[in-house]
Amino acid sequence: MSKTNNNVRLPRAKGMDMATYYTPKECATKAKRIVLEPSNFQIIEEFISIAGMKEKFESFMVPVPNKMILFGPPGTGKTLTAFYIADRLRLPLILVRLDTIIHSHLGETGSNVRKIFDYAKSNSCVLFLDEFDAIARTRDNNDEVKEMSRVVNTLLQCLDDFGDESIFMAATNLEDQLDQAVWRRFDTKMHYVMPDDDRRHAYIRLLCDDFKLENSSILSRATEIMAGCSFAEIEQIILKAKRKAIIADMPLKLNQIESSLREYNPRSG
Repeated sequence: MSKTNNNVRLPRAKGMDMATYYTPKECATKAKRIVLEPSNFQIIEEFISIAGMKEKFESFMVPVPNKMILFGPPGTGKTLTAFYIADRLRLPLILVRLDTIIHSHLGETGSNVRKIFDYAKSNSCVLFLDEFDAIARTRDNNDEVKEMSRVVNTLLQCLDDFGDESIFMAATNLEDQLDQAVWRRFDTKMHYVMPDDDRRHAYIRLLCDDFKLENSSILSRATEIMAGCSFAEIEQIILKAKRKAIIADMPLKLNQIESSLREYNPRSG
């Protein structure tokens, strides 16, 4: 496997870059501003603790979980969780781009799926597939091309043969469309929701902790006006506001956040 500009070229992939490689250090940088529901943090901490006690669990003949499915609305921290877990486990993250896996000749889609799993079986890593439903949709859907059922069958075989040297993580916004047999292969399931007041406030504070504010009270007001926004939307709004403050050569002001919210208009879509 070669690495050029963090693009991963999987063996026998005929020159097609199918993933991006992140070192544990890069994962730590990406995950330094993660904010999640307490219940999800608890699941993650237990998952990581078990990974560090592998031999003890094996002595009791209890399998160690290594397949995690993350589901919920977009922009709620699923991809960030993969970076966080890779950082905590000191493993590289292999972030697979599904647009390079799904081929116009569907027979190659199954082959590409097998290649990425073969790599993860022989190289300890966190393998992460976003938009997982694109290759794991239910085989009961008569509208799907029958060849996609073969892709799901290949995926099931890969999950069954995955071994225990790596971690497999998948994320989807459409969990109800996943094939039930695929769903059952995951030993850890995490549900993501839109951030509540406490999570929004914590995230805004993290985003602003390296920036001078006109006053600390703007964090509470920003939390109020961004009700209903995802973490991803909040990040883009705060970045726009920071740019306004930099142009004006002044501390970040509430009116800059308010105007950035209007301009970004997260609910327009």
